[in-house]
Amino acid sequence: QLVESGGGLVQAGGSLRLSCAASGHTLSRNTMGWFRQAAGKEREFVAAIRWNDGFTYYADSVKGRFTISRDNAKNTVYLQMNSLKPEDTAVYYCAAALVWKAVYSRSSYNDWGQGTQVTVSS
Repeated sequence: QLVESGGGLVQAGGSLRLSCAASGHTLSRNTMGWFRQAAGKEREFVAAIRWNDGFTYYADSVKGRFTISRDNAKNTVYLQMNSLKPEDTAVYYCAAALVWKAVYSRSSYNDWGQGTQVTVSS
């Protein structure tokens, strides 16, 4: 089970940190990812992290502004979002995958959270 938190309303240029608490079969998850879905648009990849060594991968649109990290002891993945823009407004989803492969693709993930809303005002 994946549970996101930390969403909210922030002004452009501000920051938010999302959290994703993972429970259940944690050993079956090698990859954790963040996706987002804006109103009327497809769900898109944001960032991914490999659970065992912390290797990361980002979408070009967030590179340099967002940072994904994990806390193994807490079974939690974070998404630190800085320099937020109105176009970052979306529902953000945490997801888990068994292997590190095509981490930018929704179809690689087998477990999803319920999502948390992030709204960036201009």
